[in-house]
Amino acid sequence: MTDALEAKKLLIRAVECDQSGRILEAQSLYQDGIAKLMSFVSSEPDDQRRKGFLTRIKEYMDRADAIKARVNGKLMLGEVVAHISIEENDTGYDYVQLFGKYMTDKTVEILIEEPYLTQNYQYQNLIRFLELAVTNCSEFKYLRLITKQDTANVDQQRTNLGQIKADLERRNVAFNIKYEDSLHDRKIYLSNGYIIKIGRGLHFYKANNPLYSIGLTNYRYRKCLQTDVDIWRNSSTGN
Repeated sequence: MTDALEAKKLLIRAVECDQSGRILEAQSLYQDGIAKLMSFVSSEPDDQRRKGFLTRIKEYMDRADAIKARVNGKLMLGEVVAHISIEENDTGYDYVQLFGKYMTDKTVEILIEEPYLTQNYQYQNLIRFLELAVTNCSEFKYLRLITKQDTANVDQQRTNLGQIKADLERRNVAFNIKYEDSLHDRKIYLSNGYIIKIGRGLHFYKANNPLYSIGLTNYRYRKCLQTDVDIWRNSSTGN
């Protein structure tokens, strides 16, 4: 498929997502579609056709900028609706108990900013969260993950995230991965307007010790590291 045809397909999907309110997915599709179209235009020999394409690119860039402003607006914190202080060695704090009630059928898109995905237990924590998402969020269609690249083991990280991506796509959930080496903050944005901030991100559980004891699979019984959890509600969200 040529760059022009790929760009057309991506941009049509971007407009569809934009119109249906799936702004995180629309943002990624606009960016990818514009990049493909720019690549095609750079090799177009006909001046008139090139000018026409550049005009269309400008229109899509304006749409993408508007989407970016909407995304940034929705990511602004509103009011705190819950604050949980977890003390060292506390138990009773599975993801379900902490924020399961905020993950509803109005959650269509999820953005996870989680800097550290390098160890097996960190991928397992991500999967546990996604299990909650597919259980509670019946309309879940899009996940964007922002994380740091595992420079010590790039191939393994790519393989692990590739497996997660393939599994989500089998469940009709699109998965976009973005690497930001300067990422530090941890945050989870739900498209129904809730923003979850955890001091340690998803990784606040201690290893089960001994391994084969209560808490191995049900993290409600796992001991925790000290952290704070804040649930925010974006006041500009109409859901």
